[in-house]
Amino acid sequence: MAKTGNILLGLAAGAAIGVGLGILFAPDKGKVTREKIKDSVSDKAEKLKEQLDRLTENVKEKSAELKGSLEEKVDTLLSKSSYKAEDVITFLEKKLAALKAANAKLQK
Repeated sequence: MAKTGNILLGLAAGAAIGVGLGILFAPDKGKVTREKIKDSVSDKAEKLKEQLDRLTENVKEKSAELKGSLEEKVDTLLSKSSYKAEDVITFLEKKLAALKAANAKLQK
């Protein structure tokens, strides 16, 4: 998402520079040119603000979705692992008993 924001910012800046240069080379009086630049920059700034607001909202929504998804996955993993924990404990107890038996044989 950060790349998208950077791309939008770059495009907006490029467009603003292009509009500014176009206005500067137009055959108008200085006052009229300055007014056009001011209006153009204001319009571009407003559009950029709207795009950034939409982008921020999208990021917030995606973040909330990911958080919910992550919580669900953790809950599922914990519920699955709770009954598997008994299997693991049983397996480890059998291995421990086998190791104790092997150790007892070695001690004799």
